[in-house]
Amino acid sequence: MASITNQNFIFTLTIFFLVFLKTSSAFGNHSSTNGFLPFASKHVIIINKLISRATMTVHCTNKGEDLGVKTLPFGASFDFKFRVNLRKTTRYTCTFEWPNTKATFDIFKVDRDDNPRGKYRVCSECIWKFFELSPCRDRRDGGQPECFRWDS
Repeated sequence: MASITNQNFIFTLTIFFLVFLKTSSAFGNHSSTNGFLPFASKHVIIINKLISRATMTVHCTNKGEDLGVKTLPFGASFDFKFRVNLRKTTRYTCTFEWPNTKATFDIFKVDRDDNPRGKYRVCSECIWKFFELSPCRDRRDGGQPECFRWDS
């Protein structure tokens, strides 16, 4: 009888903890708590917004995966989905080329894009617009996009 009571208690405690994680605002004023959960699902969208309206070539990779080379005319997009690994070391780096320019940028890195205590909001859908001067990530709350420097 005591064994059944212990099992019920553990089950109830586990359910309570999972509900708490999903609904808690204790993790800061962020758009999502997804960054706190292991294996958080991510969707990255890359949009060519070059002012020159040039076609952009994109090549994204991570440690164990090559997403291939994509050609994006002005206004076109390319997207991919993945899950953050348990060690939270997931990183996707992309090379962007357009006439007379080649630049690289970490399109997803955990410390920037999946850190509830970080400077930038956690994104589960990371929408990136690429301009000549900088890559910019849209904000889900409709605020000003967050723009970054090219890595190279």
